[in-house]
Amino acid sequence: MKLYDSLGPNPRLVRMFMLEKGIQIPSEQVDIMGGANRRPPYTDKNPAGQMPSLELDNGSVLGETVAICEYLEEKHPKPALVGATPEERAETRMWIRRIELGVTEPLANGFRFAEGLAMFKDRLHTIPEAAAGLKAMSQYYLAKLDGQLAGKEWVCGKRFTLADIVLYCGLDFGAGVGQPRNPAHKNVAAWFERVGKRPSAEASLHPIAKAGGMRA
Repeated sequence: MKLYDSLGPNPRLVRMFMLEKGIQIPSEQVDIMGGANRRPPYTDKNPAGQMPSLELDNGSVLGETVAICEYLEEKHPKPALVGATPEERAETRMWIRRIELGVTEPLANGFRFAEGLAMFKDRLHTIPEAAAGLKAMSQYYLAKLDGQLAGKEWVCGKRFTLADIVLYCGLDFGAGVGQPRNPAHKNVAAWFERVGKRPSAEASLHPIAKAGGMRA
């Protein structure tokens, strides 16, 4: 297998998942700042041009962070970061869905359509007038999540899961691109601090990002 890796919160998410799993996969760096992910030969493998992607031993290529992580979980079931039972897996997937739709996807597009507009306007369809609303939407659902985290160690209670990794990488990135965490969200803040103490949190930072003080 080969991981096509780069700067950005999504590649970091997969790296953090792999670190938690103790998985090592050869990687190839893709220059997203130069737009290498939006043209051949990368788009011959992943037509969506998204990062990261995972090339399997049979030559097929997986995109989408959660799909990549779920594939790796099936290949390496322990420790279970999606779940060891149907009930656990369903719970994890439920929270990932809620987090992505309500928090991390609006956060990411809020960045792409505002602070990141110069980079993204010629690479994908951007909606600058939607940026403020998307950022507000992310904060709205994060406030809801803050209440839902009350009394819980992790998003899925006592289980540290892929849902925590998805949320952590998104929020850590957002804080560095104009979307700081709201200090009024006390439960989110305590949860974020707990995740940040895990060795995988710092170890998953891209070397270029770390050198530049970025959180991706």
